[in-house]
Amino acid sequence: MTREMRALIVLLTAYGLRLTAGDSRLAAQEGSWQSEGYGYYLEFRNDSLRFHEVTAVSCIPTSRAKKVDAPTGAQAAYRLLDAPVTFLILPTEGGRLRLHMNGAASDIVIRRGQRPAACDRTTPDTPTTNFDVFATTWAEQYGFFDLKGADWKAIVAANRPRITGSSPPESLFAVLSGMIEPLHDAHTFIRAGTVGRFGGARKTANSLERADFAKAYALTEQYLTLPVHKFCNGQLEFSMLADDIGYLRLRSFSGYHAGGFEAGLTALEAALDTVFAKASGWRGMVIDVRINGGGADPYGLTIASRLADAPYLAYTKEARSDPNNPTRWTPGQDSRVVPSSRSGFKGPVVLLTGVHSVSAAETFTQALMHRTPRVTRVGEHTQGVFSDVLGRTLPNGWRFGLPNERFVTDGQTWDGPGIPPDVAVPVFARSDLAAGKDVALARALELVRR
Repeated sequence: MTREMRALIVLLTAYGLRLTAGDSRLAAQEGSWQSEGYGYYLEFRNDSLRFHEVTAVSCIPTSRAKKVDAPTGAQAAYRLLDAPVTFLILPTEGGRLRLHMNGAASDIVIRRGQRPAACDRTTPDTPTTNFDVFATTWAEQYGFFDLKGADWKAIVAANRPRITGSSPPESLFAVLSGMIEPLHDAHTFIRAGTVGRFGGARKTANSLERADFAKAYALTEQYLTLPVHKFCNGQLEFSMLADDIGYLRLRSFSGYHAGGFEAGLTALEAALDTVFAKASGWRGMVIDVRINGGGADPYGLTIASRLADAPYLAYTKEARSDPNNPTRWTPGQDSRVVPSSRSGFKGPVVLLTGVHSVSAAETFTQALMHRTPRVTRVGEHTQGVFSDVLGRTLPNGWRFGLPNERFVTDGQTWDGPGIPPDVAVPVFARSDLAAGKDVALARALELVRR
């Protein structure tokens, strides 16, 4: 599915209509279903569920699940055979079902559909077929070719002759990665086993290597007045910048607990209880997501709920819906920030961002835009990737991923260039690292003290 489906619990949730265990439509999911967008074909057969990844030229069967005991209120439940992932099946209006992944900010809607013709035959594993499946998947699912100034048809036409029936895997990997590298999209990847790995990114003059992260973290800590308190497996860190200015650093929105998303959410809520226990005496707060690789969007909404004193719309999420028209999107699904009844902070907040603020760090930034009083963003543009990663499999077993969704606030998206700061300040420039200065944090502290 999206954003590493196999690591998350997936639910099929309803628009609001729930049936009891004795309802005559308990077996309503039996048969063939297709997703709205996303390119999935699903087969419910007796006590099993099978996923297929479908394009106009291919049908790749992937995950299998077996029916297990369903909890109260669920129509059925299935567990994957090769991963601890459980699917709960609940009916909805209009004969549709809705797939919700814990850790995602939206659902995948499925409806009754005929078995695709491509699924009546095995997609062959040849270099040319692998190329065609890759190229067609991108043509049908990627939503940002115009934004990136890329003519995908021309790119495919230029590279298709480079692959023949006898091309070695190394050549295929080089061609496929070369086709998408110029997009500079951090939500793109290819995992080709022992042949190689590729991951896209947008880089700037202040982009750091991973080896530089520790130095940047240590530089920031010179400004803190208390030792750093670590929570959520070290992914959330808290200290103070002054007696009345809190500092919250979020290294990611994932890996909060070995027990998975739900256990991580419990750990996050407990951590925030501790962080905000004495926040009533603060004059301000700095939140730092300058080095944050992303993760689960709902974690960001949870933190935003501790900062809100009134409900508001964070963003609306849409997916590309038409394989032949990249300008068409599914109906939007709203994510809202709802004030928490638990401890929080309602005063001035400054948010530090930069090019290493990626994915869920960006949707978190987006989720703070309508917060009152307004959150001031300091630093540089975020990375510019918001969608969950749509994972796909080639006939040869290689995995690749691409973004097929967009997050919209007030009719605007920031895919590509990222969300801009309100106050532009260099973030971990090489000269500042060498001089031992964190100019962005110093500027944020100045703004809070005002």
